[in-house]
Amino acid sequence: MEKKNGLSTRSVVAVGIGTAVFIILFKFLAIPTGIANTQINVAQAWLSLIAAIFGPVVGGLVAFIGHALNDAISYGSIWWSWVIADGVFGVLIGLAGKYLHFADGNFTTRKIIGFNLAQLVSNIVAWLVVAPLGDILIYSEPAAKVFTQGAVSTLVNVISTAILGTAVLAIYNRTKVKKNSLEHEA
Repeated sequence: MEKKNGLSTRSVVAVGIGTAVFIILFKFLAIPTGIANTQINVAQAWLSLIAAIFGPVVGGLVAFIGHALNDAISYGSIWWSWVIADGVFGVLIGLAGKYLHFADGNFTTRKIIGFNLAQLVSNIVAWLVVAPLGDILIYSEPAAKVFTQGAVSTLVNVISTAILGTAVLAIYNRTKVKKNSLEHEA
């Protein structure tokens, strides 16, 4: 049998719906932190769920497209370094979701710890490495400014994803039938 290339219909629909919800959350449920262009964002929890269920490609696309469209709508231009960083975050969480099988209906303490370690590392890579370096390389921004923004973003995203992302994944997993939970009747 020949393998199909590209995204499945399910993945394309997930990208579309996931991106729409991501934009709404990003635009209307963000709390300013007091640091320029940095906010507490509940969209990361939604992104964590989408990436965990549908994998790294969908997670990366939802984050990349959603962040780019939000920037275009909100500011009239796109800040590419942070869009790329959000895409990296979505890909990394999607990879962790595939590895830990977050969406199999069995959200154990081990998986909660694994999710939070993964989101910690993913946030550090995205917001403390990719975004600031992108700001410096693409926009020639001052290093002190962008690393401060990156540190604040990392901190607030780790906390909000730990609380809201874990809660959303736990709620989602309660709707799934656990593997091997059905018994065969003779």
